Amino acid sequence: MIDKDLFLNNKSYISRLIIGSGKYKNFDETKKALEISGAEMITVAIKRTNIGQSYNDKNLLDYIDPLKYKILPNTAGCFNSEEAIRVSLLAKELLNDNLIKLEVLQDKETLLPNEDETLMAARELVNLGFSIMVYTTDNVSLASDLEKIGCIAIMPLASPIGTGQGIINPNNLKKIIHNSSVPVIVDAGIGTASDATIAMELGCDGVLLNSAIAMAEDPINMAEAMKHAVIAGRKAFIAKRMKTSKIARASTNKKNSIS
Repeated sequence: MIDKDLFLNNKSYISRLIIGSGKYKNFDETKKALEISGAEMITVAIKRTNIGQSYNDKNLLDYIDPLKYKILPNTAGCFNSEEAIRVSLLAKELLNDNLIKLEVLQDKETLLPNEDETLMAARELVNLGFSIMVYTTDNVSLASDLEKIGCIAIMPLASPIGTGQGIINPNNLKKIIHNSSVPVIVDAGIGTASDATIAMELGCDGVLLNSAIAMAEDPINMAEAMKHAVIAGRKAFIAKRMKTSKIARASTNKKNSIS
């Protein structure tokens, strides 16, 4: 089977890995991690990272070339729909682009998505002409509702942000993938390369992660590991794994055996 590139907002991406820009020691480390990861898209928290809002602070875009990499602004740190919409409008003004990663959180402790506020913000932003990649729970019906109102990618969490627990509920994730006609990109909770591979083997169209790289003891090596993990998982999904069996089966074909 010939695989196709990831297609988002009228643009094709060879890499199915998206990385975040937070928690690195400095912008130089962010740049190195991005380069070695092979990712073509990097997400930026508009409330936390300067991409032109402040003339007095270092600008990430002085390190990350927006002509080479797709800058995906996000609304991290927003806790209601009104705030998320306001940040989205600021991002559009700064980047002259309608693509946004929508995040509306419940509280500062759990950092779980606020389902009602996320739905309200998504509906309004779609009406305003935004292309929404939406961070959500593993709620199957909510994922369906978000797609129905026009979100271009559904981004269910694997586990809570920054926990590194990997995929807690693979059954719900598989249901979301099965029901969706837009890309499903697992977002949050990935801890190491094997987690990313499993997500891709389940059929996810991509993986977005930040802490797994930035908080590793060696972020640059982990960024490279994630590159290969996502590729391996996607190839395994396309190849389709062997059927499992409770009975041991010889690996040698009987026709080829020597008597």
